[in-house]
Amino acid sequence: GAAVTAGVAVSPAIAGDVGAGEQVFNANCAACHAGGQNVIMPEKTLEKEALEQYLAGGRNEKAIITQVTNGKNAMPAFGGRL
Repeated sequence: GAAVTAGVAVSPAIAGDVGAGEQVFNANCAACHAGGQNVIMPEKTLEKEALEQYLAGGRNEKAIITQVTNGKNAMPAFGGRL
């Protein structure tokens, strides 16, 4: 799984490793996206319909990777940290 130091994931999760994905999410994303919601912009949740509407490119793996890597608006870029 991903090694975590001071709440920040320091190695990438292996694709398909749900436990590592949950650990990375909880350490890096849950502060704003707890329960799939969004504390900064309430309409931009992680729910399927919101991802289809607001995520550049729609709800797909490539679009999610781009958003997490580069950030957008209030969401910071995580770059190579995850």
